[in-house]
Amino acid sequence: MANSRPDLDQYFLNIAAVVATRATCDRAQIGAVLVKDKYIISTGYNGAPHGLSHCDDIGHLMENDHCVRTTHAEQNAIIQAAVHGSSTKDATLYCTHSPCKICVKIILNAHIKRVVAHSMYRDASVVDLFTQAGVEFVIFPAVAV
Repeated sequence: MANSRPDLDQYFLNIAAVVATRATCDRAQIGAVLVKDKYIISTGYNGAPHGLSHCDDIGHLMENDHCVRTTHAEQNAIIQAAVHGSSTKDATLYCTHSPCKICVKIILNAHIKRVVAHSMYRDASVVDLFTQAGVEFVIFPAVAV
């Protein structure tokens, strides 16, 4: 019998896909899982900041064809790690989509050493930012769970 056990990258990406189902902005359901030493330290999905209404409830707040009501999944995962006192230094961030440039800057300042995404989203120039900063960036295509 063949071993159907997923490797760790696929395992954590599958979890990110499930986390994305909690997103509260219907323009894009995005999930992120922050992992350190093979253990999940936090998760995040795109949605309104704590205490504010979600897009799904009151609609989008659009600027330049982008909904600005939501906090991005990557940002929420990093924030949740901070809220709960977990260091992000040398962690790996698993995302359903590649991060935007703002999220890349936050990831770099959080000292995350590796980012693994299911797919590229909008701006491929983020690859150069990760390369310049010495952060490993991997596109790992999704496999159905």
